[in-house]
Amino acid sequence: MTVVMRGSVRPIHKVVNRAKTTHAKSLRPPAYSGLVPEFPYSRLRRWPDVEADNLQAYDATDLLLVERALSLDVPGSETVVVGDEYGAITLALMAAGRHGIRVHQDLATGRRALQRNAEELGLAGCTAHELEPALLSGARLVLLQLPKALAELEEIADAVARWAAPDVVLVAGGRVKHMTLAQNDVLGRSFAHVQPQRAERKSRLIVSSGPLPVPADPPFPVTARHDGLTLVAHGGAFAGARLDIGTRALLEVLGTEPTSSAADVLDLGCGTGALAVSYALAHPEARVIATDRSAAAAASARATAVANGVADRVTVTQDDAASEVPDASIDLVLLNPPFHLGASIHTGAATRLFEAAARVLRPGGELFTVYNSSLGYRAELTRLIGPTAQLQRTPKFTVTRSIRSSETPDS
Repeated sequence: MTVVMRGSVRPIHKVVNRAKTTHAKSLRPPAYSGLVPEFPYSRLRRWPDVEADNLQAYDATDLLLVERALSLDVPGSETVVVGDEYGAITLALMAAGRHGIRVHQDLATGRRALQRNAEELGLAGCTAHELEPALLSGARLVLLQLPKALAELEEIADAVARWAAPDVVLVAGGRVKHMTLAQNDVLGRSFAHVQPQRAERKSRLIVSSGPLPVPADPPFPVTARHDGLTLVAHGGAFAGARLDIGTRALLEVLGTEPTSSAADVLDLGCGTGALAVSYALAHPEARVIATDRSAAAAASARATAVANGVADRVTVTQDDAASEVPDASIDLVLLNPPFHLGASIHTGAATRLFEAAARVLRPGGELFTVYNSSLGYRAELTRLIGPTAQLQRTPKFTVTRSIRSSETPDS
């Protein structure tokens, strides 16, 4: 199948590392050639995700994806948007009259932000789905904000080739500084034609078409064994089926440090569920909740609990900062917090999880945390939770235990 797109098509090896210089110092809405009035991107918010002066709810890639979609004669009912962080792509297309768009967002924060932004702008007409056949059935155009992980891109590309229409076009975009030739290779496993486009405003689109035959079984989830623990991981789960070194460090401490009688345990930001499932295996009397804002992580943790025979004692939910867990209901929180927000290094994500732990812990409850030693969270943990002791420190990671005070300065 030949796909004709605006702009020249160049060989992959000549295009991907060629950065187009630009004097633009700020994002400009694309010229839609009269297709749609200017969309109020500046009104979009990231809430309930972290908001800060250096974090915004849209970028140039969103604008390029919208512009490309509007240049193609594909109705909203045959359009799918994947990875729309806060709704910039979906809502701009809806404002242009493309209705019936199907959307998949991995993060609970993104789902809530899109809903809130839609209400703020008075827009309606899209439906949310997991990464499943219902998302992609009959889709002829899929717009994708490129994920950070190649495994996540592989799972998405396979899903599009597996479930979308035979003439589907996948338009993926990202910031040039975060793009690699490996992304083209991954897309090339699922599509016959992979065509990088000319860079604009420090972003680039990759147009893939001609879905290839797919194997009988999807490439994900994958499974791996670690000293008696089975981990199951979808493509978008942090560290995949590996046991990351931060989690290893926290598990080592939990194996040597006595904890208080913990009937109710929370793995906050559970990833693939390694901490939750390991604790459940070691403490058959405990009731464990595992929660993560990522749909891929939550699905992985559920599968990990099943694989280890503890699904009856480990409840997995997709949630933002344990918002569905009642106040003062937890005896023990296990936490390996992230220090990235998308592609940005930002400690705000960890702070939100510390605040969540303070809210859900009973007085006298414990928080075990592992974090990058360079971040020095101990003072913040003391302020938000209560007395905090360092249990282990290496040049890479620090493990602490905090005791929830009956009152803290921020209670």
